[in-house]
Amino acid sequence: MKIYTRTGDAGDTSLFGGVRVSKADPRVDACGEVDELNAWIGWVRASAPIPSLADIDAVLALIQRELFALGAQLADPGEKIAAGVTKAAVTAAQVTRLEETIDQLEAELRPLTAFILAGGSPAGAALHVARTVCRRAERRIVALEPAADPILVQYVNRLSDLLFVMARAVNHRAGRSETEW
Repeated sequence: MKIYTRTGDAGDTSLFGGVRVSKADPRVDACGEVDELNAWIGWVRASAPIPSLADIDAVLALIQRELFALGAQLADPGEKIAAGVTKAAVTAAQVTRLEETIDQLEAELRPLTAFILAGGSPAGAALHVARTVCRRAERRIVALEPAADPILVQYVNRLSDLLFVMARAVNHRAGRSETEW
């Protein structure tokens, strides 16, 4: 299979089910935001191969897979594949797992008493960028018509919280202090 198909040369692309839409379609835009988020998470994983971050790396690897599922659901507005392909489903159990991970990581951090500026270690700073991309993806998903499955919104909302806590944890483990605003 070749990487290029030439089918998008006129500025359109296919969603699942074969429906052709403009590459400027809000659904395609939302998928692109999720793809960018996945790439930033990949950047974090590539920049932080440190033994003290193995637990965070494992969670991020799982999240990358889940973001592919989320993108598949976004690209399937007719819900033709999501119900039959379990790896293309985002579930409430995954949202709960994100919350549990937030709680575990927060246990090693001092409580927040002020806003903090993004930065710290390279991996911590990249996690802050991933968090902002996640928030942008969330805004795009919320704006979709017809509306996306509410679990997708819950997932990206919780994921942005997790990415913030991960940035704090990575910086804490790296001995980098937080700069308060």
